[in-house]
Amino acid sequence: MQRLFQPIGDLKSVSKKRNALYQKMGIHTPYELLWHLPRLYQDYREPVPVAETVIGMSATIKVKITNKKNPVYTRSGMEIFQAEAVDDANTKINITIFNQRFTFQGLSVGNDYILSGKIKEDTYHENCRMIQNPKILSDEKNPLEAVYPQTAGLTSPMIRTNIKECLGLLDAVNFETLSLELRDQYQIVSLTKAFHDVHQPETMEQVVAAKHRLAFEEQLRLELGLHMLKMQSRVKTDYPMQDISIKPFLDSLPFQLTNAQLQAITEITQDLSGDMPMNRLLQGDVGSGKTAVAIAACYFCVQNGYQSVLMAPTEILAEQHYKTFCDFLGKFEIEIVLLTGSLTPKQKKLRYAKIADGSAKVIIGTHAVFQKAVTYCNLGLVITDEQHRFGVAQRDSLAEKGGMPHKLVMSATPIPRTLGLVIYGDLEISVLDAMPNGRLPVKTYAITGKIRDRAMNFVKQELQKGHQAYIVCPAIEDSAAELKAVTAYAELCKKDFLKDWKIAILHGQMSAQEKDTVMGQFRNHETDVLICTTVVEVGVDVPNATIMVIEDADRFGLSQLHQLRGRVGRSDHQSYCVLVTEHVTEESRERLRLLCSTTDGFAIAEADLQLRKAGDFFGNKQHGLPPMRLAGLIDSEMLDEIRQVRETITEQDQYLEHPENQALQISVTQLFC
Repeated sequence: MQRLFQPIGDLKSVSKKRNALYQKMGIHTPYELLWHLPRLYQDYREPVPVAETVIGMSATIKVKITNKKNPVYTRSGMEIFQAEAVDDANTKINITIFNQRFTFQGLSVGNDYILSGKIKEDTYHENCRMIQNPKILSDEKNPLEAVYPQTAGLTSPMIRTNIKECLGLLDAVNFETLSLELRDQYQIVSLTKAFHDVHQPETMEQVVAAKHRLAFEEQLRLELGLHMLKMQSRVKTDYPMQDISIKPFLDSLPFQLTNAQLQAITEITQDLSGDMPMNRLLQGDVGSGKTAVAIAACYFCVQNGYQSVLMAPTEILAEQHYKTFCDFLGKFEIEIVLLTGSLTPKQKKLRYAKIADGSAKVIIGTHAVFQKAVTYCNLGLVITDEQHRFGVAQRDSLAEKGGMPHKLVMSATPIPRTLGLVIYGDLEISVLDAMPNGRLPVKTYAITGKIRDRAMNFVKQELQKGHQAYIVCPAIEDSAAELKAVTAYAELCKKDFLKDWKIAILHGQMSAQEKDTVMGQFRNHETDVLICTTVVEVGVDVPNATIMVIEDADRFGLSQLHQLRGRVGRSDHQSYCVLVTEHVTEESRERLRLLCSTTDGFAIAEADLQLRKAGDFFGNKQHGLPPMRLAGLIDSEMLDEIRQVRETITEQDQYLEHPENQALQISVTQLFC
């Protein structure tokens, strides 16, 4: 079994150079190479008659070699090999091969071959076609040939050769992670068959069944890995806390918390008062009041004599949190410090000292809060805001600053419960499913580009009231896809629609400092209209922004549209979102109609899961999870099945230590190492 997990450079068919290329692709073992799945398949199973081929187009034909001519040599040294062939209808075609002596020698007169390549007109023979440098297969079988994602210097034929050797290793050990009973129950093929059928299929039906099993496998080992992380965190905490009343804090608030907020605070304080470190996700829609809950948790922690730290993904968000925390905790004489990368060395040194001696009780910042120079006195609580912007490793590196502190993760991305149990499988979950009192639902309208002028007049009306506006475009520059580009759109607005207003642009190609500057100016109402890409999806709180126009709305997922819409409606002013589309289909009409009918992010997320499946929610870049190759094949029914299998396995073997789970333990360990 271990041979599957040896260095890939140990394979006979992998040279040192090729090994380096695989390392570059993140492939280190034969088992990882087996998970390097084809991106498509060349189908050579149904050759067409020569007479039906089209000049200038690629085709696959089946022919018999009737004659091989002597090679011709050009003055430049090129070797030209030619052969004549006929198909079953006795239609003739000429074959020309350049500089491939061994390929030509492999052709035998009287034998049948499958040829694939571009068809050309033979100018030397009337009414005759030719095929140059074709791909040649014997007629022993008509395969589906895998084509792989690759890097410079590494071709699909090379990868196929190496995978063939890996499949041999797989056959030798019969590597399997699930019992025959479970495979039969959920109607999935064996892992060995799945890898053979995905890499060397004879039919597309085999590919479908193989990908189903591999998607099941990939999701199951992710769930098991996160479950094991959760179990490992269940050690006695180094920061025991007393169940101190937070009534003074609640009484000091200028507003009344929702029942959902109070419930979340109760769950958090119970965790903090327990024997094990808290490891909890606070999941709430945009504007649901997560920050107030986080401040309550910090108050509880400080009253117990411990420090708290909150990490935000951007400086401007960190500054916003700092101001909010000061507003709510300043009256209790709790010292709060802001720690960001843009501070001067002198400022950092002073704040490092306050953190180290414990006088700073609450620390708020960006990644700067877990740098080596920062030493905490008694860090009891770690809060990360917008978890999908931080990887699991970053979250853990911050937690290690204080040994094993309590951890609270906040996310404004509504995720269906079944999917949340997978993505945040190592966390307990608290959900804020109600909006604070006084917030008006954002009125949402879907229109076509034909009435864009009316939408712009609506924007002007809001601007004339002293409010601000967002306009979201899906591209940065002009593209062939005719998406509304930020730069071009801004120029048009400055000349025509919104020429009397101050306009700024924001997009992902700007530096972090440039983004912070633009957002700061917009927050301070130094600009009136922000024309941007989806980088504004997680942004600062601008209560004065009351209208958002989203161009080419059909290009976005429902959950992403909802996240974008959450940038407005953050005050007691009525806010609006206008969804503009040029391409009206029944599917897009249904999706946008749903968004216009509800502001419930969780209902929208459930609908998105059904429409787009799980692929839209996964990814290493978004969640800090291992790469998910087949998430797009996963639906809610499969997620339920996977959770049932995980529960069946872990009820009997919590840490996959039993002999029958050896392969599964190795597979899970490999995924998270």
